[in-house]
Amino acid sequence: MNRLAQSALLFLLGATLLHAGTTDLYLRYVKEGLRPLVLLAGAVLIVTAAATLWYDRRGASTTHDRGTRGTPTHDRGTRGTPTHDRGTPTHDHHREPRVSWLLTLPVLALILVAPPALGSYSAAHTGTALTKPFGFPALPTGDAPLHLAVADYAGRAIYDDGRALRDRELKITGFVTLDREGAPYLVRMGLNCCAADAQPVKIALTGNVPPVLRPDTWLEITGTYTPRRTKDPVNDGPIPYLEVTTARPVPTPHDPYDETWNT
Repeated sequence: MNRLAQSALLFLLGATLLHAGTTDLYLRYVKEGLRPLVLLAGAVLIVTAAATLWYDRRGASTTHDRGTRGTPTHDRGTRGTPTHDRGTPTHDHHREPRVSWLLTLPVLALILVAPPALGSYSAAHTGTALTKPFGFPALPTGDAPLHLAVADYAGRAIYDDGRALRDRELKITGFVTLDREGAPYLVRMGLNCCAADAQPVKIALTGNVPPVLRPDTWLEITGTYTPRRTKDPVNDGPIPYLEVTTARPVPTPHDPYDETWNT
């Protein structure tokens, strides 16, 4: 892989990061708040590619100029003395191993394959990651349905005994996963940094649950708090129930990961 190919690879990777950062593609890999860093990384790679190519061309031009101004060839005689040509530059060619071209594979994967957000398979094989929050902010008052994140409802139901949730109509959005026995859960994956550390928070469903639920279907659940609880079959973590009144399919949200993960 020569300098030209290296520069092209850096430019391609930088352009891919800029494309991901200016669209929603980056949300498949990192939290929404990391968008500026993704854009900065893409810009740095493109500048590095341009600088690498410029310095390589400049070095080649300098070497050529020195060669043309060198001392002409001197022939000392016919006794077999070798001819010396100071004006001819010597190039030491190094052949990089072909395996270095494998570095193009991650770039092509970013361009050609946009992985879906983590879904029911990951949730079914990972225990709930619900942790006790530092506190519970006051909720809006009134008779309007209360929109909550999965992690917010689960944290209040388990660690605050649902005190602020009682007698309130709730709306919660998440995707469906089923355990080994077919029990349905409403799930949202949360990120600390990127998709590699994503972990689920789960809500068990009871009440007017649709008779047929397909994993990875996104639902907006309208329901009410219930003190009923269960344990995650994967890690015995606490899972609260939600009494379902209605459930309707909804499109996958702009950001499929839970934005209130750290609240």
